[in-house]
Amino acid sequence: MSEYLETDVLILGSGIAGATAALELADRGVQVVVATRAAEPEDSNTLWAQGGIIFRGEHDSPESLAQDILRAGAGLSYPPAARILAEEGPPVLQRILLERAPVNFDCTEDGALSLALEGGHSMPRILHVADYTGKAIELAMIRALQAHPNITLLTGHTAVDLLTPSHHSLNRLAVYQHRSCVGAYLFDQASRQVRRCLARETILATGGLGQIFLRTTNPPGARGDGVAMAQRAQARVINLEFVQFHPTTFYHVNAPNLLISEAVRGAGARLVNADGEPFMQRYQPEWKDLAPRDIVARSIHQEMLAHDLSHVYLDLRSYVSQEEILHHFPTIRQSLLPYGVDIARDLAPVVPAAHYACGGVWVDEWGRTTLRHLYAIGEVSCTGLHGANRLASTSLLEGLVWGSRAARYIAENLPPGLTIDPADIPPWRSDDLDDPDPALISQDMSAIKHIMWNYVGLARTTKRLERALSELYHLETEIERFYRTSHLTDGLIGLRNAARTAILTASAAWQNKRSMGAHFRE
Repeated sequence: MSEYLETDVLILGSGIAGATAALELADRGVQVVVATRAAEPEDSNTLWAQGGIIFRGEHDSPESLAQDILRAGAGLSYPPAARILAEEGPPVLQRILLERAPVNFDCTEDGALSLALEGGHSMPRILHVADYTGKAIELAMIRALQAHPNITLLTGHTAVDLLTPSHHSLNRLAVYQHRSCVGAYLFDQASRQVRRCLARETILATGGLGQIFLRTTNPPGARGDGVAMAQRAQARVINLEFVQFHPTTFYHVNAPNLLISEAVRGAGARLVNADGEPFMQRYQPEWKDLAPRDIVARSIHQEMLAHDLSHVYLDLRSYVSQEEILHHFPTIRQSLLPYGVDIARDLAPVVPAAHYACGGVWVDEWGRTTLRHLYAIGEVSCTGLHGANRLASTSLLEGLVWGSRAARYIAENLPPGLTIDPADIPPWRSDDLDDPDPALISQDMSAIKHIMWNYVGLARTTKRLERALSELYHLETEIERFYRTSHLTDGLIGLRNAARTAILTASAAWQNKRSMGAHFRE
């Protein structure tokens, strides 16, 4: 396999944002390479999204949706971004997910699209496919990508770093040029070789960073890879203190943090204590169990602290009919049954867990970063839409809208050729290196997760954040030395990125002294 690739556009990541951009570009005749670290192209954050995606409700309007977004964002959502999503979102969804790569969303008995209500929304406007909406969308998108002659899908390829002439070029005069991106080094996990992929335009669509925390709903690849690579390339990164914790993930000593969708509370389920008594009305009398996620997560945290609890419970059995549970939440029910919990008959033990990063790589309304020829879309980016706290089900639609907008802009402004001579980018060198010890990678990753969970979690203090930064900086120094003396593996690349992203997140939390949205300073 050649260690050198050339394409019009390189997209790192194959979730809804990356897949949308790839499909829209390919339909316009652009040659696209989509690279993902996963063994299967559909294995992305999108695949794990249970809830739904915003469409339009009965008597809905862009103004109403924009107001809900701004209200949930705790005063920090960027109004132009909210307006773009509210105005363009439903038409883009119609064109891509109902027509181009059709998804069989749930319908009512009369054949109309079924619209659900979720926390923070003023009306039902959420499309869903039972409780596996993300999976249905992702599989439909990947089928369309695999069938397209203009798209090359590279699985098992981990991005090592972005290629920037000012840093990588053999021509030292490149340091005087504007910072730009010309592709990426890609680690082929099968051959253990690093390939240069040069592109006229590069799109980051690498997803989130939940895996830097001990408890998270995110899949293993969500290590903050894109944020770390972009920051090393000196792209602007903002708002990383605003990490949204999902209020309800399944609590069991032998189970991963399985997400229990917000749609469950939208259907009527209540948060209760061990005696079955609801408690959200004490913390949020107006919205109760349908308050924005940061409020619900902190309310659970306070309830656990006040009564010395390891978890609380979610009660479906008393508030949602068995028929609705079996019809709308089959995946959740099946995933909990092996642990002796049947949500149709039992209380489900739950705790909050890191879920979604509202910040990321700064982008404008077209997905452009502060580096020329580098774009970021989806959770890795920060459009300003989510502000300090994401409104439920906006994330999938944001990936769809900004994936489409970035593709449109790139197709209309694609440079006539590469912006660098390929001979100026050196091949990757890995002579005289050791094989990395997986035990060290595992231990260092565990240390990052525990530091972030204990010191940079739901409730933060100055002393906790100072301790986090002190320990993380020391750890990063050791990891960087380990990285530079070892052969690459996907785990080692992820460890290095996790350490950098953890420092960026903790530093942002330390700098922001004011509690707002998902960032809470005691």
